[in-house]
Amino acid sequence: MRLAIGVIALTFIADQASKYWVMERMALDQRLFIQVYDPYLNFAMAWNRGVNFGLFGSDSEIMRYVLITVALAITAFVWVWVKREGAGLWMQFGAGLLIGGALGNVIDRIRWGAVMDFINMSCCGLRNPYSFNIADIAIFAGAFALILFSGRKTKAPE
Repeated sequence: MRLAIGVIALTFIADQASKYWVMERMALDQRLFIQVYDPYLNFAMAWNRGVNFGLFGSDSEIMRYVLITVALAITAFVWVWVKREGAGLWMQFGAGLLIGGALGNVIDRIRWGAVMDFINMSCCGLRNPYSFNIADIAIFAGAFALILFSGRKTKAPE
């Protein structure tokens, strides 16, 4: 499970460092929008009080702590599942991405009351109104890897 722990740490650090950089160094919370490579990549400030695309979003403090609890429960479940299964290399990698991303977003909810989203990508004449962050990418990729590689026994170094 050392691989999973390493991926958790790297994912968490990358997420929190990117949020620090755009918030503290680039002052995105004050500027709200920064063109990077328009229209394909921009930084657009968004506070997500729900889950994906703001689903179940609420300004309620209770909902904030419900979402924190759900995220921590899911990370605990994934950790126990992957450990019990004797997960191979790719499953550990996926679990590390998912857990590291979830913990990054939990820290946002504790610190700011919402998840800081800032990456905005558009293409082909269509303007995407939604923003996301490194943690969201990791959660999606980790869940995909867990689905794809669960049940396979490609042993990883312990």
